[in-house]
Amino acid sequence: MAAVAVKYPAFQDLGAEVLTVSVDSVTTHQEWQQKELSRMVEGGVRYPMISDPGGKIGSLFGIYDPKADHDMRSHFLIDPQGVIQAMEVVAAPVGRNVVEILRQLRALQHHAATGEFMPCGWEPGKPTLAEEGEASSLSGKIWNCGNLGMLFD
Repeated sequence: MAAVAVKYPAFQDLGAEVLTVSVDSVTTHQEWQQKELSRMVEGGVRYPMISDPGGKIGSLFGIYDPKADHDMRSHFLIDPQGVIQAMEVVAAPVGRNVVEILRQLRALQHHAATGEFMPCGWEPGKPTLAEEGEASSLSGKIWNCGNLGMLFD
């Protein structure tokens, strides 16, 4: 949450909103904000932290674990029409990469604006692949990631 809070202005610059959801109570969120997050990030978290007791929202997204009564670590990029365009669910010990989430958001926005496809590791200003339908297939296009381990980060 602190890492997202630090990068929150970048999400806003892209026209995106951040919402966090957990089974923790509103009181727990408030205490965490006051005692921890505000010390980790100047101003604390400036986006909504939604309390979802019982995991109703988490269940809708398939990430709620009723035995443990918590949501799995995850993120979802949802377009303005409400369609999930990207998602990631990771094991509890693994943190998410906020820079990667921003990269995915930029890639999705670039695709929406141009129809172009992004190769692995694409960043704004880097070459893209042809628009869908421009070529009969993507064969011959190399999605060069350099280190394949990067696919699993």
